Amino acid sequence: MIVEHLSLVDFRNYATAELTLHRGPNVLVGRNGQGKTNLAEAIVFLATLASHRVSSDAPMVRDGYEAAIVRARLAHGQRKVLIEVQINRQGSNKARINAAPGRTADLPRYAHVVLFAPEDLQIVRGDPSARRRFADQLLIQRTPRMSAVLGDYDRVLRQRTALLKSARARGIKAEALTTLDVWDDKLIALGAEIIDARTRLAADLQPGVADSYAAIAGADHDPRLQWAQSIRGGDPEESEGQESADQVTGSAGTADLFRAALAAKRPAELERGLTLVGPHRDDLVLRVRDLPVKGYASHGESWSVALALRLASAELLRRESPAGDPVLILDDVFAELDAERRQRLAGITAGYEQVIVTAAVEEDIPEVLHRHVVRISAGTISDEREQSVPEPVRPVPSVPDPVPSVPEPVEGTSASDEDASPTAATEGTESANA
Repeated sequence: MIVEHLSLVDFRNYATAELTLHRGPNVLVGRNGQGKTNLAEAIVFLATLASHRVSSDAPMVRDGYEAAIVRARLAHGQRKVLIEVQINRQGSNKARINAAPGRTADLPRYAHVVLFAPEDLQIVRGDPSARRRFADQLLIQRTPRMSAVLGDYDRVLRQRTALLKSARARGIKAEALTTLDVWDDKLIALGAEIIDARTRLAADLQPGVADSYAAIAGADHDPRLQWAQSIRGGDPEESEGQESADQVTGSAGTADLFRAALAAKRPAELERGLTLVGPHRDDLVLRVRDLPVKGYASHGESWSVALALRLASAELLRRESPAGDPVLILDDVFAELDAERRQRLAGITAGYEQVIVTAAVEEDIPEVLHRHVVRISAGTISDEREQSVPEPVRPVPSVPDPVPSVPEPVEGTSASDEDASPTAATEGTESANA
C-alpha cells in the first residue's frame, strides 16, 4: 500500500495542504515546529483512528474551527481508494470512502501504517498506559472491528466506575448494589475479548521482536514480552507489573477468571470507587537479558526494544494484509539514534513499498532513504527535487494514457476547501480489499 496524495483542511497548523507522495522513500525536511509531524499524524490517524501525540481529537482541529478534514488517495497495487475523515472538535467523527458516507471504524481496513517516533521510548520506559496504547492501536489495524470493542469497553468501564463512586458516596453495601452485576456481565464480555486478542498479539509479535532487536542492536539479548494481567493477580497499577511470575496460572477461561477476580475485588472497589480488574489495568512487560527493560535497560537497549516492537508490527501487518506492505513513517527518529543504529534501521526499512521520513536536519537521514525531498516551512509545502536515483527510461506510448493525472502539490496554503479536494482522484476509484 502507498499513500499517493494527502489533503488537509483545518488540521493543526494547516488551513489547507496538498502533499503528493511517491513509491519508495519520501523525505519531509523542516525546522522543528513547521508542521512535518502534523502531516505524519494525519496519515497515522486514518490507520489507527487516534493520534500518537494526544489522547483526544480536539487538539488536531485548527484553532478557531470546529472540524478538520483528512483525505488520502491510497493505492493497493492497481486498485485505488479515496478515504476521508472529518475530525470534529465535539461529537462523533465522520468518514467517507470513495466519496460515499462510511463508518470511521472501517478506515483501518484500507490504511495500514506503522509509525516510528521519539515518543516510542515511552512505550518501554513510560507508564503501562503507553504499552496498552501501543498494543490497542496495532490491534485495530490488525482487526478493525476491535476499535468498536475497545470503545464499548471504555464506555462500560466509565458507567461501572461511576456507579461504584456513587455507591461509595451514599454508603451503599455490596449486597444492595444489584445493578452492579449487570455492568459486570458487560465488562467481562468485552474485556475478555480484549485480553485474549492482546495475548495472541504478544505471541505473534515475539519472533519478530527477537529478530528485529538482533538486527538493530547487533546482539541477541533475548528480548521477551508478556502481559501482566489483573485478572490473574498481576496488576501493574498496584505493583508496577514487574513480576508476571506471581500471576495465577491454570486452564480456566478468561471470562471465568475475570468474573472471579471481580468478585474478590468488590469490597475494595466499593471502598475506593474504582474498577480494579480488567484490561485497563494490564501491562505489557518487556524484558531483555531476563530483566525488565523499564528500570534496567540502557538508553541504547531501550531504543532497540522500541524499534524492534515497531519493526515486528510492520512485519506482522505485511504478512497478514492482502493490501501489501504498511506505510512506514519515521518521524524525527534518526536524530535520536547513534550512527550505527541509523544505518541498520535505514537498511531494514528501505525495502518497504513506501517510507516517509521527517527530519529537522537533512544530514541525519541515511543516503539509502534520501529521495524525493519535500521542504516544510510554516505550513508551506514545496518539492525540492525528484528521486535522486533516476527512473528507468520507458518508451512513450503512441496513445495517451487514460489514467487521470495525479494532482501536483500546492505550494503554500489557502482558506478554500475546494483547493484541498483532489477531485481528479475520485474518478475511477475502487474499494480496496478489506
